[in-house]
Amino acid sequence: MPASVSPRILAVVDALPLRPDSRVLEIGCGPGAAARTVAARLGTGHILAVDRSAAAVDQARAGAAEAIAAGRMSVRRTAAQDFVLEPGEQPYDLVFAIRVGGLDGRHPEIGRRILERLAHATTPDARLFIDGGNPLRELSIPRS
Repeated sequence: MPASVSPRILAVVDALPLRPDSRVLEIGCGPGAAARTVAARLGTGHILAVDRSAAAVDQARAGAAEAIAAGRMSVRRTAAQDFVLEPGEQPYDLVFAIRVGGLDGRHPEIGRRILERLAHATTPDARLFIDGGNPLRELSIPRS
């Protein structure tokens, strides 16, 4: 497990229904502590950590060189409401976010746009978790 992970982040990662082959998307990764912790638990799976902040993305990349080199993790700069799969990118089956205002009710219009984007970037049975439960709560990804 990566060093210097807070108990709160560790509790969130422990609560995720991870499988060794999960394709995970973290929205709002910040410096990448949760994403690195998830990457350490994946075998053939992959986590993509996204954040709108260039500084956060740089920190996440710098701290995850080993997981990135092993192919278990990648990092991308994008706002959650603008996220789209890149050409050839496979959809994600697990999504989580910690302290993301668009998903926790602080910014409902942004939240609606994020959910629309996730509907197109995830598998039909994908699950979405945010903090604020004990320690997580699950949100539905609306499907048309």
